[in-house]
Amino acid sequence: MSASIDYNKYEAVIGLEVHAQLLTASKLFSRDSAAFGGQPNTHISPVTLGHPGTLPFMNRKAVELAIRLGFACHCAIEKENFFARKNYFYPDLPKGYQISQHTAPICVGGHVPISADGQSRNVRLNRIHLEEDAGKSLHDQDPSNSMIDYNRAGVPLVEIVTEPDLTSADEAYAYLTELRRLVRWLDVCDGNMEEGSMRCDANISIRPKGDTTLGTKVEVKNMNSIRNVKRAIENEIKRQIELVESGGIITQETRSFDASNGSSFSLRSKEEANDYRYFPEPDLAPFRLTDGFLDQVRRSLPELPEEKVARYTSQLGLREYDARVICDDRDTTVYFEALMAETPHSQAASNWMLGPVKSWLNERNASIADFPVSPASLAALIALIQDGKVNFSIASSRIMPAMIEQPGKTPLEIATALNLIQETDAGSILPVIDAVLEKFPAKVAEFRSGKKGLIGMFVGEVMKMSGGKADPKLTNELLLKRLNG
Repeated sequence: MSASIDYNKYEAVIGLEVHAQLLTASKLFSRDSAAFGGQPNTHISPVTLGHPGTLPFMNRKAVELAIRLGFACHCAIEKENFFARKNYFYPDLPKGYQISQHTAPICVGGHVPISADGQSRNVRLNRIHLEEDAGKSLHDQDPSNSMIDYNRAGVPLVEIVTEPDLTSADEAYAYLTELRRLVRWLDVCDGNMEEGSMRCDANISIRPKGDTTLGTKVEVKNMNSIRNVKRAIENEIKRQIELVESGGIITQETRSFDASNGSSFSLRSKEEANDYRYFPEPDLAPFRLTDGFLDQVRRSLPELPEEKVARYTSQLGLREYDARVICDDRDTTVYFEALMAETPHSQAASNWMLGPVKSWLNERNASIADFPVSPASLAALIALIQDGKVNFSIASSRIMPAMIEQPGKTPLEIATALNLIQETDAGSILPVIDAVLEKFPAKVAEFRSGKKGLIGMFVGEVMKMSGGKADPKLTNELLLKRLNG
């Protein structure tokens, strides 16, 4: 049936809800540890469990981190704040209610910039609010019973809710990638979806192209990676279109995504809105954010990725793509800026970061913090190339590995010890050129008959015969003279 369906008749409308655990030492309303892991039910206390007579108290650091993210996302910050009880029963919710700002968010509006499908635009946010996490139900620990681990209960979260502003799985992928980079950049959340510290639910509907009325939305949950969010959205859009085309009706429901086979299944119907009986949390006083506190948080913000990209392209002359790759990770930009403090050659520095350095890290699944060559040493290696003492190929394939093995030696000392200093004297290079031309008489004849592209082959042979020591530029000039003479 699907072969005859015109999927392009429809457009998707997508909104995302992302929960991000905040990087605080303790929970949102108690002193219990907020660390990931630990033996089940060891990061708990009577406060976390909501025992009678206990009272919650506010975590100032969590408020600060929420505001940091709000500023970075261009939100309006609400100065007058309170928490409410969201009442519902679930086995991993120890108190029988969740303390949340769902009805009165601390951050309102805002946007996150993305680049997707060849275009750049802003994804509008509805809000960012604070709330506490629930525990975790474990269904694979006992053959007969589900087990409950309350360690995660009470860990501080921000929920970041978009408007229904996304139109494709690719846009959702770009948004989540940018949001994860941002929360890591700000030290708000570690962004680890596999451990559940960043979780995403997608609300998806379809409608005929040109319509302005929103269709019936379906919520898809349980996606543990950005790639699986993309797969789940693609699957749900396809499922809804095929359902409508076959005469079926989309019902409002919550579905779970099965990453093993790329499909989803229904969890529960949401035909009617749940009555959570929200009311202000009676055990927590409302709190007001002062201008002084907001200014202090704003001043603590680092330069944001988009600001760095703009500066790297306008002031350093980097290509936008290169600047964005360098700014994918905050630690990488710290290394790059330390490198730029040691060398004026910004594009060469960028080429090294995106070339040999990135390759070394990828091969070892390492971060820039694991790279053993200091920015000053890498700058000295770049200087050797710029001064014509070695070429890039020799520097990356021979000298950098030796620098990693012998961190106490300078690039010049290593290049000298390995006899890699480039020959810049024509008298030393010409005999090698003559030997190469003598070795390939047929290629010489082809070049002279018009196949000028062979010059690259000749240069490569001279470099090979000289052990990489011949200056490529001078070699090219001398070869042309010999071949055209």
